[in-house]
Amino acid sequence: MPQFFSNKRLIMLLVGVIFLVALISFSLRDRDHASLPEQFIKDVVGFGQSIFSKPTQYITGVFENVDSLLNTYDENKRLKSRLEEFAKLQADVNVLTLENSTLREIVDKEENLRKYEPIQATVIARNPDQWEEKVVLDKGTIHGVEVNMAVMTSQGLIGKVFLTTSFTSTVELLSTQNPNYRVSAMVTVDGEKKVFGLIEGYDDERNELILKRIDSNIEIKAGQKVMSSGLGGIFPEGLYIGEITEVTTDDFGLTKMAYIKPAADFALLDHVMVAKRSMPSASGIDGEVIVEEEAEKEEDPS
Repeated sequence: MPQFFSNKRLIMLLVGVIFLVALISFSLRDRDHASLPEQFIKDVVGFGQSIFSKPTQYITGVFENVDSLLNTYDENKRLKSRLEEFAKLQADVNVLTLENSTLREIVDKEENLRKYEPIQATVIARNPDQWEEKVVLDKGTIHGVEVNMAVMTSQGLIGKVFLTTSFTSTVELLSTQNPNYRVSAMVTVDGEKKVFGLIEGYDDERNELILKRIDSNIEIKAGQKVMSSGLGGIFPEGLYIGEITEVTTDDFGLTKMAYIKPAADFALLDHVMVAKRSMPSASGIDGEVIVEEEAEKEEDPS
């Protein structure tokens, strides 16, 4: 009896193996259509996979989105940081370019200042109440700065030193309202003839200097350059002052006067040069000798 059941199990096992092999062989054949059992099994498995795959894909997508968002945030921070660095670098480049241009102009100007030694200085203070009249420099008597020395930028003449200490000096600008402030100036006509006059006063409304005492018989016109003449004894000859914008006659009609647009911007002063003349400068007011000579001529009827 036991042997019968043992043979029966062996037979059933062999039949199962044969059936399984036949089923596998049948499944491995190239067919255009699946059998009904295969279709049923595939549908059940596919339905189960879809049930589990969709939540899995959703969760995976959420994590991917969060990760992408975090990466984007970090990248955005890095780009902002680099943008700030670039902006700072660009600002530094602009400042260095401007300073380089200014210093180059100053160097070029130095090569032309052969009659006097330029002393480099920087504006360190400015009184708001006298913004257009006075500035304080970081150079004083220990640096060779003295009263009545001319002061200029790379663009042109701006004024003269009127007060000094050991380490600082105060400059009175050409735009001052001081009635005793004069600059002996000249205009070159036709590239040869020199016309002399005195800069006396500053027009606040026009922001222009006033050139007076010009011979009425001499023709000058707008656009001509005005420079220091050197005749007054304080300012060296040839310092550029500005350009004539308008020519008219004085109140008495005896002489001409002209308005001059300054070459330098008195409101924006940074690097300047103090002109230390190779020969001793006069003391007092530039053009004072010229004024005294004209007064003597008026008193002498001959």
